[in-house]
Amino acid sequence: QVQLVESGGGLVQPGGSLRLSCAASGFNLDANAVGWFRQAPGKEREGISCISSADGDTFYASSVKGRFTISRGDAKHTVFLQMNDLKPDDTAVYYCATDFIRRCSADYYALESSYAYWGQGTQVTVSS
Repeated sequence: QVQLVESGGGLVQPGGSLRLSCAASGFNLDANAVGWFRQAPGKEREGISCISSADGDTFYASSVKGRFTISRGDAKHTVFLQMNDLKPDDTAVYYCATDFIRRCSADYYALESSYAYWGQGTQVTVSS
């Protein structure tokens, strides 16, 4: 059974940083692309980043580019999302997602339908 678990969310002041983790069991996260999404209250889920498997290509939504960094951990089956210079608009539930796909695609990485497996999400609140 595939299980994804996000962690690292919390309350942070504007301008602060958080690092989210996505850990997998029952699935080889290292061999497949991993995406990060977020959903703010009253808004649709937004695809914000993706990392490919073998070559490590990364993609970012314009809303987070330059502030967020996706990476793979040294420990197997873990992907991180480093979030810097956080803004109140970044407040959302953050989800990681994956599927049997090796490479992210600029056309598809932000689509929910590109991923079959999802975590339960972790809350990030940016507020003073």
